[in-house]
Amino acid sequence: MTKRKYDQVARAEGAEQTRRRILDAVAQRLREAPTEQLSLDKVARIAGVSRSTIYVDFGSRAGVFDAFVADLSERTGIGELTAAVGADDPRTHLREAIAAASRMKARDLDIYRVLHAMDRLDPTSAAEAVRRIEEDRRGGVAHLAHRLAAAGALRDDVSVEWAIDVLWALTSFESLDLLITGRGLGVEDAVQRLTATAERTLCTSAG
Repeated sequence: MTKRKYDQVARAEGAEQTRRRILDAVAQRLREAPTEQLSLDKVARIAGVSRSTIYVDFGSRAGVFDAFVADLSERTGIGELTAAVGADDPRTHLREAIAAASRMKARDLDIYRVLHAMDRLDPTSAAEAVRRIEEDRRGGVAHLAHRLAAAGALRDDVSVEWAIDVLWALTSFESLDLLITGRGLGVEDAVQRLTATAERTLCTSAG
Protein backbone atom coordinates (compact mmCIF):
# COMPACT_ATOMS: atom_id res chain seq x y z
CA MET A 1 0.00 0.00 0.00
CA THR A 2 1.37 3.40 -0.96
CA LYS A 3 1.78 6.07 1.69
CA ARG A 4 -0.95 8.18 0.04
CA LYS A 5 -3.36 5.25 0.04
CA TYR A 6 -2.45 4.43 3.64
CA ASP A 7 -3.11 8.04 4.68
CA GLN A 8 -6.50 7.99 2.93
CA VAL A 9 -7.49 4.76 4.70
CA ALA A 10 -6.27 6.11 8.04
CA ARG A 11 -8.26 9.32 7.61
CA ALA A 12 -11.40 7.38 6.66
CA GLU A 13 -11.00 5.11 9.69
CA GLY A 14 -10.41 8.11 11.92
CA ALA A 15 -13.51 9.85 10.58
CA GLU A 16 -15.61 6.74 11.17
CA GLN A 17 -14.29 6.43 14.73
CA THR A 18 -15.15 10.07 15.37
CA ARG A 19 -18.64 9.55 13.97
CA ARG A 20 -19.05 6.48 16.20
CA ARG A 21 -18.00 8.42 19.30
CA ILE A 22 -20.52 11.16 18.52
CA LEU A 23 -23.40 8.69 18.03
CA ASP A 24 -22.44 6.86 21.23
CA ALA A 25 -22.35 10.21 23.05
CA VAL A 26 -25.88 11.00 21.83
CA ALA A 27 -27.06 7.66 23.25
CA GLN A 28 -25.30 8.36 26.56
CA ARG A 29 -26.95 11.78 26.89
CA LEU A 30 -30.41 10.40 26.07
CA ARG A 31 -29.98 7.79 28.79
CA GLU A 32 -28.53 10.19 31.34
CA ALA A 33 -31.03 13.01 30.81
CA PRO A 34 -34.11 11.65 29.01
CA THR A 35 -36.26 14.65 29.97
CA GLU A 36 -33.79 17.31 28.81
CA GLN A 37 -33.39 18.71 25.33
CA LEU A 38 -30.29 17.15 23.81
CA SER A 39 -27.32 19.50 24.16
CA LEU A 40 -24.83 19.23 21.31
CA ASP A 41 -22.25 20.95 23.52
CA LYS A 42 -22.51 18.10 26.02
CA VAL A 43 -22.48 15.52 23.22
CA ALA A 44 -19.30 17.11 21.87
CA ARG A 45 -17.69 17.08 25.32
CA ILE A 46 -18.50 13.39 25.86
CA ALA A 47 -17.28 12.47 22.39
CA GLY A 48 -14.09 14.50 22.81
CA VAL A 49 -14.70 16.65 19.75
CA SER A 50 -15.64 20.24 19.04
CA ARG A 51 -19.22 21.27 18.35
CA SER A 52 -18.12 22.32 14.87
CA THR A 53 -16.95 18.77 14.19
CA ILE A 54 -20.49 17.53 14.80
CA TYR A 55 -21.81 19.98 12.23
CA VAL A 56 -19.08 19.03 9.75
CA ASP A 57 -19.92 15.33 10.12
CA PHE A 58 -23.73 15.57 10.26
CA GLY A 59 -24.61 18.93 8.72
CA SER A 60 -27.19 20.01 11.28
CA ARG A 61 -28.93 19.08 14.51
CA ALA A 62 -31.55 17.26 12.44
CA GLY A 63 -28.76 15.40 10.67
CA VAL A 64 -27.45 14.15 14.02
CA PHE A 65 -30.85 12.69 14.87
CA ASP A 66 -31.32 11.22 11.41
CA ALA A 67 -27.96 9.47 11.63
CA PHE A 68 -28.57 8.37 15.21
CA VAL A 69 -31.96 6.83 14.44
CA ALA A 70 -30.61 5.12 11.31
CA ASP A 71 -27.72 3.69 13.32
CA LEU A 72 -30.06 2.62 16.13
CA SER A 73 -32.32 0.82 13.66
CA GLU A 74 -29.37 -0.95 12.05
CA ARG A 75 -27.88 -1.90 15.40
CA THR A 76 -31.10 -3.25 16.89
CA GLY A 77 -32.31 -5.34 13.96
CA ILE A 78 -33.83 -3.57 10.97
CA GLY A 79 -32.42 -6.36 8.81
CA GLU A 80 -34.53 -8.95 10.61
CA LEU A 81 -37.64 -6.84 10.12
CA THR A 82 -36.91 -6.42 6.42
CA ALA A 83 -36.50 -10.18 6.04
CA ALA A 84 -39.81 -10.80 7.84
CA VAL A 85 -41.67 -8.43 5.53
CA GLY A 86 -40.35 -10.40 2.58
CA ALA A 87 -41.99 -13.67 3.71
CA ASP A 88 -43.99 -15.38 0.95
CA ASP A 89 -46.96 -16.27 3.18
CA PRO A 90 -48.88 -13.27 4.61
CA ARG A 91 -49.59 -15.05 7.90
CA THR A 92 -45.87 -15.69 8.30
CA HIS A 93 -45.32 -12.04 7.44
CA LEU A 94 -47.77 -11.10 10.21
CA ARG A 95 -46.15 -13.23 12.88
CA GLU A 96 -42.52 -12.63 11.98
CA ALA A 97 -42.84 -8.89 11.34
CA ILE A 98 -44.49 -8.23 14.70
CA ALA A 99 -41.88 -10.41 16.40
CA ALA A 100 -38.94 -8.77 14.61
CA ALA A 101 -40.20 -5.22 15.25
CA SER A 102 -40.81 -6.02 18.92
CA ARG A 103 -37.38 -7.58 19.44
CA MET A 104 -35.79 -4.66 17.64
CA LYS A 105 -37.31 -2.11 20.02
CA ALA A 106 -36.67 -4.29 23.06
CA ARG A 107 -32.93 -4.40 22.35
CA ASP A 108 -32.69 -0.75 23.41
CA LEU A 109 -36.01 -0.07 25.08
CA ASP A 110 -34.80 2.98 27.01
CA ILE A 111 -33.58 4.81 23.91
CA TYR A 112 -36.69 4.02 21.88
CA ARG A 113 -38.82 5.26 24.78
CA VAL A 114 -36.96 8.57 24.92
CA LEU A 115 -37.20 9.09 21.15
CA HIS A 116 -40.94 8.41 21.08
CA ALA A 117 -41.48 10.75 24.04
CA MET A 118 -39.45 13.46 22.32
CA ASP A 119 -41.53 13.08 19.18
CA ARG A 120 -44.67 13.85 21.18
CA LEU A 121 -43.39 16.43 23.67
CA ASP A 122 -40.69 18.25 21.71
CA PRO A 123 -40.88 17.27 18.04
CA THR A 124 -38.29 19.84 16.99
CA SER A 125 -35.67 18.00 19.04
CA ALA A 126 -36.01 14.72 17.19
CA ALA A 127 -36.51 16.54 13.89
CA GLU A 128 -38.28 14.24 11.46
CA ALA A 129 -36.33 11.11 12.38
CA VAL A 130 -38.90 9.39 14.60
CA ARG A 131 -41.74 10.59 12.42
CA ARG A 132 -40.21 8.81 9.45
CA ILE A 133 -40.03 5.58 11.47
CA GLU A 134 -43.74 5.92 12.21
CA GLU A 135 -44.54 6.67 8.58
CA ASP A 136 -42.63 3.54 7.55
CA ARG A 137 -44.61 1.58 10.14
CA ARG A 138 -47.86 3.05 8.83
CA GLY A 139 -47.00 1.92 5.31
CA GLY A 140 -45.90 -1.48 6.60
CA VAL A 141 -49.13 -2.29 8.42
CA ALA A 142 -51.20 -1.13 5.44
CA HIS A 143 -49.18 -3.38 3.14
CA LEU A 144 -49.65 -6.32 5.51
CA ALA A 145 -53.39 -5.75 5.85
CA HIS A 146 -53.79 -5.68 2.07
CA ARG A 147 -51.72 -8.85 1.73
CA LEU A 148 -53.89 -10.65 4.28
CA ALA A 149 -57.05 -9.50 2.47
CA ALA A 150 -55.76 -10.55 -0.94
CA ALA A 151 -54.92 -14.01 0.40
CA GLY A 152 -58.40 -14.42 1.93
CA ALA A 153 -56.83 -14.63 5.38
CA LEU A 154 -58.91 -11.89 7.04
CA ARG A 155 -62.06 -12.83 8.91
CA ASP A 156 -65.32 -11.98 7.12
CA ASP A 157 -66.15 -9.29 9.69
CA VAL A 158 -62.73 -7.62 9.44
CA SER A 159 -62.20 -4.96 6.77
CA VAL A 160 -58.80 -3.86 5.54
CA GLU A 161 -59.18 -0.55 7.39
CA TRP A 162 -60.08 -2.38 10.60
CA ALA A 163 -57.02 -4.61 10.17
CA ILE A 164 -54.80 -1.57 9.65
CA ASP A 165 -56.13 0.01 12.86
CA VAL A 166 -55.56 -3.16 14.89
CA LEU A 167 -52.07 -3.68 13.48
CA TRP A 168 -51.23 -0.02 14.06
CA ALA A 169 -52.11 -0.39 17.75
CA LEU A 170 -50.39 -3.73 18.28
CA THR A 171 -47.14 -2.73 16.57
CA SER A 172 -46.79 0.54 18.45
CA PHE A 173 -43.89 1.08 20.82
CA GLU A 174 -46.40 1.80 23.57
CA SER A 175 -48.04 -1.63 23.29
CA LEU A 176 -44.70 -3.38 23.63
CA ASP A 177 -43.55 -1.13 26.47
CA LEU A 178 -46.77 -1.64 28.41
CA LEU A 179 -46.27 -5.40 28.34
CA ILE A 180 -42.56 -5.35 29.18
CA THR A 181 -42.36 -2.41 31.57
CA GLY A 182 -45.95 -2.19 32.78
CA ARG A 183 -46.70 -5.90 33.10
CA GLY A 184 -43.16 -7.15 33.67
CA LEU A 185 -43.21 -9.64 30.81
CA GLY A 186 -40.09 -10.93 29.12
CA VAL A 187 -39.56 -9.96 25.52
CA GLU A 188 -40.56 -13.34 24.08
CA ASP A 189 -43.70 -13.48 26.23
CA ALA A 190 -44.62 -10.00 25.01
CA VAL A 191 -43.99 -11.08 21.41
CA GLN A 192 -46.24 -14.10 21.90
CA ARG A 193 -49.06 -11.97 23.30
CA LEU A 194 -48.87 -9.46 20.46
CA THR A 195 -48.61 -11.94 17.61
CA ALA A 196 -51.34 -14.21 18.99
CA THR A 197 -53.66 -11.25 19.58
CA ALA A 198 -53.13 -9.97 16.04
CA GLU A 199 -53.68 -13.34 14.40
CA ARG A 200 -56.70 -14.35 16.47
CA THR A 201 -58.34 -10.95 16.08
CA LEU A 202 -57.82 -10.54 12.36
CA CYS A 203 -57.39 -13.89 10.68
CA THR A 204 -59.57 -16.84 9.79
CA SER A 205 -59.00 -20.03 11.74
CA ALA A 206 -57.76 -21.88 8.66
CA GLY A 207 -54.08 -22.04 7.81
